[in-house]
Amino acid sequence: MEEMQFAAVIVLALLLVKLLLLPRRVAVHAVVNKARWLMVGGTGLLLAHFALQYILKLRLLGVTQAVMLNLVLFIPVSWLYSLAVLYLQRRGRINSMDIHVGWIAWLVAVAMLAVGAAIDGQPLLSDTPELHTAELVASACFATMQGYYTWRQIVILRAMHNALQNYYDRDMDSVLQWMKYSIVIMLCIALSVPVIIFIASGALVVPGLIFIACIFYFIDSFFNYILSSAPRKLQEAEEKEVEEEEAKPAAPSSLPRVEQAVEQWVAKGGHLQSGMKMPNAADEMGVPRYLLSAWLRQKGYKYAEWMTDLRIEEAKRQLQEHPDWNNEAIAIHCGFSDRSYFQKKFKERTGISPTEYQNNQAS
Repeated sequence: MEEMQFAAVIVLALLLVKLLLLPRRVAVHAVVNKARWLMVGGTGLLLAHFALQYILKLRLLGVTQAVMLNLVLFIPVSWLYSLAVLYLQRRGRINSMDIHVGWIAWLVAVAMLAVGAAIDGQPLLSDTPELHTAELVASACFATMQGYYTWRQIVILRAMHNALQNYYDRDMDSVLQWMKYSIVIMLCIALSVPVIIFIASGALVVPGLIFIACIFYFIDSFFNYILSSAPRKLQEAEEKEVEEEEAKPAAPSSLPRVEQAVEQWVAKGGHLQSGMKMPNAADEMGVPRYLLSAWLRQKGYKYAEWMTDLRIEEAKRQLQEHPDWNNEAIAIHCGFSDRSYFQKKFKERTGISPTEYQNNQAS
């Protein structure tokens, strides 16, 4: 057990240094810098938690001592981490409820622990039924707080996904993958901590190592995300979506004109250009973006889905007409970014690989 706590101290110390040494070009961005310092605060508290557990050997003193420290520090750690993700998701525009839920949950938990310790008439940190009940209530506060943040993050994540799907001509799930996994990780930690903290020290090694691995993924992925081009791509898509929402509503009578423009554009092979963003496609068609978006909604399509379907149909035609072409040539001709993405989407849409499709057509 002590070895696991020592390993956690070393890992968290290294991650803390990594966050503090972010390149200057990232740190000057206000939103990213704010999220970075929230992550630093959460990681610093978590480091202090494991250091105290290791130095004071609280697990050897009894369950209550370790549980109280867990609850007093885990709640603000989870709060700071959740705020860091929200700051990135909302580009700094988070509401007061998001800010206050965390510290309110922490105050309630601390108050419950203080009351439980005061009314039992025993020395502080004694294992009493009153304090045990207070710890259970505080644990429920922790899980409830994280449940709120998870709900908020999922709602925003869906909006971010839609913005990407309606702007880029291919799935951009990889941009949000770390965020999706991290939201699940933080929820699982919040739900499991009220159980794990009451486990005897001997049985805690495996869940403890899993906990450390999850935190490492969360912090390391955050670091890699803000250094990548993903935030810029997402900001570009969301800004265009805001412009579209501010545009005047599309009149139903204008949609047939959009459909005619779409048909002409497709007939010219406009959809076969790789990296064709929605605003560029609308410009080539000669229609405003909000009208193209309204036409796609009427058809039940996201822009990326629609472009993929058009390209898959073209790929089917090319596979029949050019049996000597390999998948790389088909992918390039049909506007797919690369061969592996083409193969993945082709199988998703048809249930078979391009080669199998070609063989079926030949037979």
